[in-house]
Amino acid sequence: MEFFGLMVLAVLLLLYVMIKKPGKHIKQISTNELKPLLTDKSKQFIDVRTQGEYKQHHIKQFKNMPLQSLQKNADTLSKDKEVIIICQSGMRSANACKVLHQKGFTSVINVRGGMNSWLK
Repeated sequence: MEFFGLMVLAVLLLLYVMIKKPGKHIKQISTNELKPLLTDKSKQFIDVRTQGEYKQHHIKQFKNMPLQSLQKNADTLSKDKEVIIICQSGMRSANACKVLHQKGFTSVINVRGGMNSWLK
């Protein structure tokens, strides 16, 4: 019985990790790697935090498009340009990358650590 319990726990842990980590098709960059990209006009910068979080502090080049509205507003973005996505910690932006990938975007980048890393 103890073995069965450990197996169930292992499977649940594996499922959790698979759900929370970015997919294979999603590239991740650090905030240090982001800095030189901010002047690149060929990229789209999206901040998926809430409006309140965005108003408190944000990176000038990033447009606010909260995760809750991304599904319906994704068509305002160009599928021909790379999309770089940030949130507070990197979790919502990873989910946003998955949403965009499912909508046919082929070049999406998650900023690992999000604004927490940027502000350090």
